[in-house]
Amino acid sequence: MAMDNIEKLNQMAKERGNPFRVLIVDDEKWVQDVFKDFCALTDAFTVDMADNGADAVEKARTNKYDLITLDLIMPEMSGLEVLEAIQEVSPHVPVMIITGNATEKVINKAGIMGACSIMYKPIMLENFIAEVMATLSK
Repeated sequence: MAMDNIEKLNQMAKERGNPFRVLIVDDEKWVQDVFKDFCALTDAFTVDMADNGADAVEKARTNKYDLITLDLIMPEMSGLEVLEAIQEVSPHVPVMIITGNATEKVINKAGIMGACSIMYKPIMLENFIAEVMATLSK
């Protein structure tokens, strides 16, 4: 199933004439690497990384992204603060929350604030690709 979705993503990128640009925001390097590896399975993405909220907001301000994945629990700037700031600078970019230990209250607030979807770590490749494809198809 994941391979079918990867082929669909490749076709979507080909039809639009360029890869989807994705920003992955997570303070844990290994999580960034996993998602980057997921995205590297296809030619449909170019990937940027941010390991903190301030960097993520600056990148969202200066680049055009098709999708942002965002961890909710990070030092300095919380994921909710980052989500709010990103929505101010790039209001039409879908933000997918990816979290491992956020409380239900925080997760619900992210949904109310406009996150397009919420996934829980650890994430399986098939689920990640399916969610990305569903989000980019909208």
